[in-house]
Amino acid sequence: MAIRKIRVEGDPILYKTSKEVSAMTNRNRELIEDMLDTMYEANGVGLAAPQIGVLKRIVVIDVSEEGNEPMVLINPVIVEKDGEQTGSEGCLSVPGKHGIVTRAEHVICSALDENMKERKIEGTGLLARAIQHELDHLEGVIYTSKVEGDLMENGEED
Repeated sequence: MAIRKIRVEGDPILYKTSKEVSAMTNRNRELIEDMLDTMYEANGVGLAAPQIGVLKRIVVIDVSEEGNEPMVLINPVIVEKDGEQTGSEGCLSVPGKHGIVTRAEHVICSALDENMKERKIEGTGLLARAIQHELDHLEGVIYTSKVEGDLMENGEED
């Protein structure tokens, strides 16, 4: 489809709350395809619609090593979380930087898939981190507000 421009920190749209998706339309299907293309082109593991300037509650995630197992989450909600993990986190909307963030180690997320069928996603480790990070974007929250200590340039040691 198309590679879209990723909005960067400071863009007002990144701080707004996204709206629920009520139906799968051709426009939403195209948006999802564009989000996947954009995420893969940028070598990301997740992308939320606000990051490309669209205030819809849609997230794509692919934490597989081959980058061929994408998840589409529409109107996602974390229904359960437990444990704790602390690690380095970056964001396509904050290029060239990373920081240490503590998040839940395990999450269960309820969402609709691209066919508007309800599904539950259970994740630990990187998948749990990615789900929490991308769902924050839907609420207008960027990970930099959760960084412990200073934000670091990529290449700097944690």
